[in-house]
Amino acid sequence: MIVDAHTHLKHGGEPYREYTAEQIIGYMDAVGIDRSVVFAMSTTALRAIEMASEAATRYPGRLIPYAYGLPSYERSVLPDIRRAVVELGFKGIKLHIGECSLAEHVSGPVLELAGELGVPCLIDFGGQLRACESCLERHPHTTFLIAHLGRYLSEDEELIRRFLHLAEEHENAYVDCSGVALPQMIAEAVHRLGAERVIWGSDGPHTWRDGAYYQAESLAEYARDELDKVRRLDLSPAEKAAVLGGSISALLGLQA
Repeated sequence: MIVDAHTHLKHGGEPYREYTAEQIIGYMDAVGIDRSVVFAMSTTALRAIEMASEAATRYPGRLIPYAYGLPSYERSVLPDIRRAVVELGFKGIKLHIGECSLAEHVSGPVLELAGELGVPCLIDFGGQLRACESCLERHPHTTFLIAHLGRYLSEDEELIRRFLHLAEEHENAYVDCSGVALPQMIAEAVHRLGAERVIWGSDGPHTWRDGAYYQAESLAEYARDELDKVRRLDLSPAEKAAVLGGSISALLGLQA
């Protein structure tokens, strides 16, 4: 089973593009992706939850919803997140350092709630190693998925290795290998952490990668290229199967 563990209904970045559940299912079917984790960002936590819930309700079993844990200065988002997980069956929480502070007094309550509810937090740390270390140490009972091996499209091998070292030191850390410009670092992550702690995602839908990395002809071509990053690695069939779906299925308790 192939599971895309990093899929946007609404992206960040300059375009703030939105994609429908139908568009996501369309390219999933075209390239053989069985399930996708979906979430929205660049909007309020409540609206992001609504978007993910609508998509998952439309395609139950295919689209797996995550809540967006963006803190609010007007009201607590904790009841919304709790309801999403407990009542609506959401399987995780997404945070992005580009849209909120990961300082303990800001995001700590969301991270603590994730540990209480037993769902992972997928976090884009934007290359900020100290923020990642602080989260891991302050919330040892919360499972963290470190997006993009630490930094989106990073070509800094040393920085990626420092994030991998953090994951080696903290059992509550997994790494997400979406948005990776150096595929060989995915293989290194598998060798250092074990395939069960390395999780594939496309960071799609896209037909572009920040206008610089490459331009795909279609959403399906983009997703296929991201799959091929793992398929071409010098890993065993069992390791590839884990990275491409087995690891996240075990973490989220997804049934085949």
